[in-house]
Amino acid sequence: MNRILIKGGRVIDPVSGIDGLFDVYVFGGKIAAVKPSIPPGSPLEKGGVGDLDDWTIIDATGLIVCPGFIDMHTHLREPGYEYKETIKTGAMAAAAGGFTSIACMANTNPVNDNASVTRYILKKAVEEGVVNVFPVGAISKGLKGETLAEIGDLKEAGCVAVSDDGRPMMNTGLMRLAMEYAGLFNLLVISHCEDMAISAEGVMNEGFTATRLGLKGIPNAAEDIMVARDIALAELTGAKLHIAHVSTKGSVELIRRAKDNGIRISAEVTPHHFTLKDEAVIGYNTNAKMNPPLRSQSDVDALKQGLKDGTIDVIATDHAPQDIVEKEIEFDKAANGIIGLETALSLSLMLVSDNIITLPDLVKKLSANPAKLLGLDNKGALKVGADADVTIIDLNKEWIVDSRELKSKSRNTPFDGWRMKGRAVKTIVGGKVVYEG
Repeated sequence: MNRILIKGGRVIDPVSGIDGLFDVYVFGGKIAAVKPSIPPGSPLEKGGVGDLDDWTIIDATGLIVCPGFIDMHTHLREPGYEYKETIKTGAMAAAAGGFTSIACMANTNPVNDNASVTRYILKKAVEEGVVNVFPVGAISKGLKGETLAEIGDLKEAGCVAVSDDGRPMMNTGLMRLAMEYAGLFNLLVISHCEDMAISAEGVMNEGFTATRLGLKGIPNAAEDIMVARDIALAELTGAKLHIAHVSTKGSVELIRRAKDNGIRISAEVTPHHFTLKDEAVIGYNTNAKMNPPLRSQSDVDALKQGLKDGTIDVIATDHAPQDIVEKEIEFDKAANGIIGLETALSLSLMLVSDNIITLPDLVKKLSANPAKLLGLDNKGALKVGADADVTIIDLNKEWIVDSRELKSKSRNTPFDGWRMKGRAVKTIVGGKVVYEG
């Protein structure tokens, strides 16, 4: 049976309260022990986990060793849109980005609104994926916002949450029912907050840049109104509510107040929303077109403050592959979204270098917090008996983003050509090395 010793790295595990030089022992796909780092040549202490000769040694000197990252917002496109991404290529991109687990959204074709689609995704993930794949089921049948999907069947088949992400749930009564039913099965409800009556036909953030470019804007209120509505519904139903891809200052403040009032709410932000502003669209750059759109500097500042004070629990990628023919067209008609699995860590490390959050805080938002929200009890920590999902990072590794070299099947990134610092150099899933940088 494969035995791995990850030796001499700075181990950061917020769940266990560990931050220092430790050796991590992996046996049978599980964490067997985490012990203070043993100098080279020293025998294992009596009663340890075996003889060093029996172990594959990974020298992590000068590197960060942490629980495997979990992206709770990924679009894998399969089934139905395999020309954009497949479970195999999406999983490879995840591994290259340091993610050991990904939760994939339901907007496939057919929609993941029934157990058979869920089982198909899980089967393909086992056969072709190199990371753990956890399906997110649809709230409504066909994502149409008219009739509830069979939430109980989705949970039984393996879904870890429900969401109509990609389309907002405009039917308030149905959203209330969804929260009530999801609560019965202890499922997280992930909400795409957008009032389409306000955002209709908008293609970027409403403001000076949109006016300058002659593009119809989407005001912050389109998000803020729906965040407020869903908070009210969460308070009414007692459901666990998670706000996806927060982008506005108003949303951050609403979520902060809701938490202060004891409402069961959590939130995520994407690296592109805390890194870029709406000016990135100048030149009609369709790789900077997304929903929600890139916002203003004051919104970016609010997102960073939300990360700093804990209002925002999770950093998620909203990895949204799009084919070149859907991006290299008129801005108004271009598809929304960017790929993000392979750039998320480097962009997030900028928060650490800018003293917005600490490195342990970052690890927590990428591992422990999403694991807790999705109910993944054996992930997000390096405790003994936990799944041996481990991310090893070189904080000093410099690299230049080249979209042609990314593992994703699509190339739609606004970060092409950016010089980055910090990257995952090894990704371990279930005790098996699935990526080496």
